[in-house]
Amino acid sequence: MRKRDLDEIRKKLMVERERILSNATKTMDNITNPNLDDLNDEGDVASSEASQTLNLRLRDREAMLLSKVDKTLKKIDDGLYGICESCGAEIHPQRLKARPVATLCIRCKQEQEKNEKGFAD
Repeated sequence: MRKRDLDEIRKKLMVERERILSNATKTMDNITNPNLDDLNDEGDVASSEASQTLNLRLRDREAMLLSKVDKTLKKIDDGLYGICESCGAEIHPQRLKARPVATLCIRCKQEQEKNEKGFAD
């Protein structure tokens, strides 16, 4: 992979990392400091709790993405980025540009998805 492409991907990952951390901070602020003045009745309270639950579930997903971003940045630093974890082949640069945290080449990813869906041969 060209250095320029690698630098572009690193920058994209760093921006994504900052976005995730910023959102996590906002969510925690909203949970720890809720605006109770807006909760006039039980329906409002229930709606607020449902919203908080949804936000926490979204943050859980983002926490997993943050972990992938951090692992990807480490791979870049270690010179191991862009190698399929399954077959050891180079992952096509266009795939990495589209999905920087990809760990599998297209062929191995398709095989994995086929197996997960129960369509294995």
